[in-house]
Amino acid sequence: MFVLLLASCSFLDKEPISSFSAQGFYKTVSDAQAGVYGIYNGMQSTFRINFAYWGEGRADAVETNHSGDPHALSRNLLSPVIPSSNWTNLYMVISRANYAIKYIPEVFEDDNSALRNQLIGQSRALRAIAYFYLVRVWGDVPFTLEPYESGRQELFLPVTNRETILDQIVDDLLYASQFCAPSYGGERDRVLITKGGADGLLTQVYMWRKQYDKAILAAERVMDNPLYSLVTISNWNNMFSAGLSSESVFEVGYDETQTNSMRILYALGNDADYFPSQKFMNSFEDGDLRKPKIWDNTQTPPRKIWKFFGEGFNDESPDPSQNNIILVRLSDIMLLKAEAHARLHQNDLALPLLNSIRNRAGLPSLDENDAEDLYSTVADAIMHERLIELCFEGHRWFDLVRTDKAIEVMNPINQLSDPRNIVWPIHEDAVNRNPNLDQNEFYR
Repeated sequence: MFVLLLASCSFLDKEPISSFSAQGFYKTVSDAQAGVYGIYNGMQSTFRINFAYWGEGRADAVETNHSGDPHALSRNLLSPVIPSSNWTNLYMVISRANYAIKYIPEVFEDDNSALRNQLIGQSRALRAIAYFYLVRVWGDVPFTLEPYESGRQELFLPVTNRETILDQIVDDLLYASQFCAPSYGGERDRVLITKGGADGLLTQVYMWRKQYDKAILAAERVMDNPLYSLVTISNWNNMFSAGLSSESVFEVGYDETQTNSMRILYALGNDADYFPSQKFMNSFEDGDLRKPKIWDNTQTPPRKIWKFFGEGFNDESPDPSQNNIILVRLSDIMLLKAEAHARLHQNDLALPLLNSIRNRAGLPSLDENDAEDLYSTVADAIMHERLIELCFEGHRWFDLVRTDKAIEVMNPINQLSDPRNIVWPIHEDAVNRNPNLDQNEFYR
């Protein structure tokens, strides 16, 4: 048994556990809480840099001068040796969650205990997040809901169809939506999975599956939740630099002990991994109040992104960042709901949601004719708004893939042309270890 000596967030008063055989560990409520905190700890390691590599690195809003993953992703030169093709940390999250889900019930005598079901709900939601990234990045992947505890278990799993995994993801999130607390109080409402967090994740999953009616219902639960409201444009940067805003639905928490690579990704002087592409910078409408808040407009061309650190940020330090990484926020959910309505030809319901985000940014409201004149369709206007509003947060690549636009948008940029090339290669370490695992077809 190994116990991590680092707390997963400053608010967590229990030391999180790492991967181990959980038999005999889960004896008290404190043990159960520590087990769940260990899953959050795994989330920190997982997303510290890959949230950007997986969600932005292959898309059209960023450019790079760096080698390694930034170069390979932007040029569509993926290979089984790049670090972002390694799924180990995601399976670490799943392993910890599987232990917690199996053994937490043994701690509680009452199956109806609210705390019991909240802890299981959080564990199932975190497992769902990990599997959701796995199927979006790699497609069909190995799948298990059981912790590995015996040599009699099958260690080398073949892949499972992604739709089967997505079914389980929905089941896990529905459980979390039912049993997670509506509120834990204070900052915990942003960095622990609440009922609203589960509903926000459900909205994203339903949109990935093009289940628009279900996405609308899940999004409505988030929008009706009193925990969430849009921040003002004057506080827009603070949402990312300080974290824990009223607009945040779920964010991965970091502190001076558990840090991430946000600064290296976006803001390290003239040597960050990414800077905004010319195409992205040219896509803004006149008068958009977000434009001076997103990148360093004192440089030509810009080499620094201000969004996550504040307008005018000019720190050349290579130190790791303590910024939280927001995975779900209210504007994301509102725009997904707007898109769902537009896909169902309900533009009268889509446009007010789109315009609420536009108006905050100082842009005029659009009617159907305006949207079609500017962007061809209302749905395209919404997707453009997602490009601007959610830039660099890890959504753009997944938006292109789920709307079947990845090849159309990226082919002129990096010659992406084969649908089999949409998924990542599986890292060579995983293929070499698992005799039941075949490399994704495009990369064989």
